[in-house]
Amino acid sequence: MVRIALDPTPYNDSVHLLDFPDLVARLGYEYLQLTPSPDFGRHFHHPKVDSGMIAKLKKRARDAGVTFTSVLPVQRFGGPEEHQLQAAIRNTTRYIEIAAELEAPIVNTEFSGRPEREEESENCFYRAMDALIPVLEREGVTLNFDPHPDDFVEDGLEAWRIIRGLNTDRVGFVYVGSHTFHMGDRATTLLPEIGDRLGAVYTADTFDHNRSNGLRYITNPPGNAVRVHQHLAIGDGDVDWAELFGVLKQTGYLDREDALIVSNVFAEDERADEISRFQLAKIRELIAAA
Repeated sequence: MVRIALDPTPYNDSVHLLDFPDLVARLGYEYLQLTPSPDFGRHFHHPKVDSGMIAKLKKRARDAGVTFTSVLPVQRFGGPEEHQLQAAIRNTTRYIEIAAELEAPIVNTEFSGRPEREEESENCFYRAMDALIPVLEREGVTLNFDPHPDDFVEDGLEAWRIIRGLNTDRVGFVYVGSHTFHMGDRATTLLPEIGDRLGAVYTADTFDHNRSNGLRYITNPPGNAVRVHQHLAIGDGDVDWAELFGVLKQTGYLDREDALIVSNVFAEDERADEISRFQLAKIRELIAAA
């Protein structure tokens, strides 16, 4: 059965970390992915929870009937500066330990690094993995990567090649719907190639920035090295959701016991409750239709 988890980012300013399980249960979800927040840990920083808070969080989740599926830290695995690489290794080591302690043996994250320093960033990434793969093996945790817009690798196929080059099943791929058009809009060919190394799917919509002769978004001066995307409710953008879920069914992902789909809409904070419930119903509808 597919696990559908909520990313609670829209609630970071209004809900305490320990209250996330109750929030998720109230919205109808059974699963929760912990993402960067002031109480848990911010982007590129060391996690801010101790074992005492983890124990409280686990109890709150049990009481609410909610299961943690995964944690999502954002770290500079691709450096490219040495101090960034060392911080990413140190911080992620602790996040991996936290995932194991939460009995949520998945860490989903991003490559980071700099696209204009691709060679240096890829080298940093492999050095980080040399240090972290033994930690993953020791803790029984899987680490999955999303080629995020403005990472050193943005194309989905090239990102999979980099992951494949690690030669370990402890590292997999995150397919993010809202990054579809930066990844190359190739779900029908990419997902079959990734196969059982697909670790998670995120569901938020986005517009295709390539449309209208590349003029859908205009920044000045022309030629700015910007990446534009959204995290909209399903159906509010250009992602072909029927196609995506059809491929997920064809590749067997939707039949896997460990399949994880995460709702991560960030553009509707003022309607977060309504949108979170809509996303849950829509994801279930897409699974059934597939």
